[in-house]
Order: sequence, then structure tokens, then C-alpha cells
Amino acid sequence: MFLRNPDPNAPGDKKIPANRRQHDLQDFKGKLHQEVVNKINVDVLIKFDNETARREVTKIIAELVSQSSFPLNVSEKQQIVEEVANETFGLGPLEPLLQDRSIDEIMVNNFNTVYVERRGKIYPTDVYFKDNTHLRHIINRIVARIGRRIDESSPMVDARLADGSRVNAVIPPLALDGPTLCIRRFKEVPMSTKDLIILGSISPEMLILLQTAVRAKMNVLVSGGTGSGKTTFLNVLSSFIPADERIITVEDAAELQLQQPHVIRLETRPANMEGKGLVTQRDLVRNSLRMRPDRIIVGEVRGEETLDMLQAMNTGHDGSITTVHANSTRDALARIETMVLMSNANMLPAVINRQIASAINVVVFIRRYSDGGRRCESISEITGMEGSVITMQEIAGYIQKGLTPDGKCIGEFEIRQVKPKFLERAKSLGISVPTTFTAITPDKEALR
Repeated sequence: MFLRNPDPNAPGDKKIPANRRQHDLQDFKGKLHQEVVNKINVDVLIKFDNETARREVTKIIAELVSQSSFPLNVSEKQQIVEEVANETFGLGPLEPLLQDRSIDEIMVNNFNTVYVERRGKIYPTDVYFKDNTHLRHIINRIVARIGRRIDESSPMVDARLADGSRVNAVIPPLALDGPTLCIRRFKEVPMSTKDLIILGSISPEMLILLQTAVRAKMNVLVSGGTGSGKTTFLNVLSSFIPADERIITVEDAAELQLQQPHVIRLETRPANMEGKGLVTQRDLVRNSLRMRPDRIIVGEVRGEETLDMLQAMNTGHDGSITTVHANSTRDALARIETMVLMSNANMLPAVINRQIASAINVVVFIRRYSDGGRRCESISEITGMEGSVITMQEIAGYIQKGLTPDGKCIGEFEIRQVKPKFLERAKSLGISVPTTFTAITPDKEALR
């Protein structure tokens, strides 16, 4: 693994490792990697699966290390073999971080500054790249695997790794201090309702209410800030959708992990080098209406596709779900209104609000708290309009009451003393509903 350069005053790519030994090791690894590339037979290698190919190339690396006259002890030899294999098949210095399942996010600020997030908290690491060219090479490798591109004419990109992790990269001239990279990890096994309850993200009673809403085909809007867990929560909500329904998902970068058998996944596409071939979320939402969906799930609405999503919710695609960045349930509706205006629909605010009130039934707000925990802070139901204002009633929420000495949040989830309107629809569809909201008994089978 590369070690952080302790000299903060060294300029740009001219920073060197802490001592001459480390510098020589890096040069040796660079030459060794080039020898490996020259020696392997690519035509033969591609016939093997990735695990077998890596094992065979690791043998070649170990042989080259043994034949080298460069002075190395046993641990250094093992380390160099592993690192060169990572450079050949993986993402170089990032591989140990990617293998650590406790890491939720990897943030590369520049070639010698890397942070990680664990359980909602951010920590610095001792990982660093050789220079900006090395970091740029790793970014190009990620982007090339999914047919995207990043260069001076298109210096930003959203991509994903083979395990579904979301990647965002920005390079100069937009990134002033060198290439930056952010990798948001996702669980190999999607988080379940039980996991959310164990983590204290939501109460069983609130999950029962949301399960009833989803099965009754209420349109749900999940809101929250960056990193608050909106996509994870959307995955959990989607698990309540019956397996016999046809679901179409629309995303900028595919992140959702739906478990139903009848799912069509659509992903946007950037323009090519000639500026052609652009496919936006709005294009995909419109096209999805022609694909006979029972439900449409939009990973996140950010712009003009919001109007098309509302139209879909209002025209027979009940039970659709989407997410939006917002600071509260009320703010989520205001952002939806603003994004509809971005579509140049030439609609009055009062007309837009009527569309929103008619399309969206339930608004969920997720917040990341100071202790790093993500909690469902509010579940509100849209009840109609009063003049030009959308009216809502909160049916459940989380109340923070303080902090423990070690910084953990103290609070509790509460079910409000109001009866959600969607319970009547659920009854008409033959869905069992809770009879009281002061002490809902969790259904173990429902919370599978």
C-alpha cells in the first residue's frame, strides 16, 4: 500500500514518499508492472475467468520478483506481488479499501488525500496514489469498463463498478487540485426491513404503515439530503411490491437492487464525442410509459423529468416511487414545484401544486444525524389543497431528545394520532391494515 507523504509543502506531482527506500520501491513496482504487461499473453489470458487469470498473473509477478536483484524482505515481496496484481486487474491503491466491507464511501480529493466513510463518519486514510497521472489512469479504467468517457471536453462522469457501487469523477480543468474520485458503496445483499429496524433507522410500526401504502399502490416520494440513505430506503420500499407486477426503473447511474423477477432497468447515456446520442432521464421516463409498466421507479428526479413522472403517477401508474434531495417533507414539495418549472411547462404555480397534490400520496423524509445514523424522521400524507397550498398531515416521525456522553442520539419513533386516508383504499383492495396507531403489532411475515 502507498504511504502518505508527510511534507505538506511539496508542490503538486513532485511530492515523494517519506524516505528514499519507499521511493525506490515505487519505481521498482512501476517497472515490474510494465514487465508483467509485456510478458503476459492477452489472447490466452482472456480465455480464463477473472479469478483464474489473476491467479496465473500473480504467479508471473512472484517469479519476476524472485528473479529481481532488488533487495526485499519476505513481507515486502508479498506486498509488492499483491499491489502489482491490483494494478493489473483492479484499481490499484483503492483495492484494499474496496475489499473492506465496513467502508460505505471512498473519497479521493487528489492523488495524496483519500478519505473513507464508516457508519456515517468520515476518516482520513494513509492510502495515496503515485501522482495525478496514476489517479487519472485508475479513473480511465473505471470509466472505460462501462463505455463512458472522461477527458478535457467532458471532464465529469457518473459511472459504476462491477459490484454496483456508484462512481463520480471530476478532472481538470474543473477540478483545480487534480482529479477527484468518489465511490459510494452498496451492500452485496440489499438491506432488509429487519436491518433497518436493528440499526434504529425506523420502527416496526412505521414500516407496517409504509408497507400498507406501497401495497395499496400509493405514490411515494422519498426525500433527504446527500448520503442520508434515500436509495437504500427506496430499495426497502420496493421489496413490498408484489412479485407479479411489472416494474420499470429509470436511473442516471444504476444503483437499485430490486429483487422482484419482473424488473426492467433503464439507464441514461451521455452524448458521444460528436455531441450525439444523449439519452436523458426524461427520455427514459417517457419511453417507459410505452412499456406497459405497473409501476415506475425513478432513482432520483433532478430536473425536467419531474413533470413526466408526475404525469405518469396521474395517469394510471399508481404505486410509483421516486426520490428527491430536500431538507424536509415540505421542502421536498417545493423542490418538485421548482423542477417542474425547469421543464418550461409554462404552468402557473397553483396548477403545478394541484398536479403534485393529485400525483403524490406519501412523502418520507430521511435524515443523517450527528452520530452518523440515518433515521426516518417523518412520514407525511398529502391530504389535498387549501387554496393554492398543498396540505399534509404527519402520520409518524422521529423525535430527538438529546445526546449520550459519547455522542449517540437519544430519541424515539412515534405514530401520530391521525388516521391515514390511504387505509381506506387498502381495505377496499383486501389489504389487512392496523386497527390502532398507538400500539401497532408488527407482522413478522410482513417484515420479512
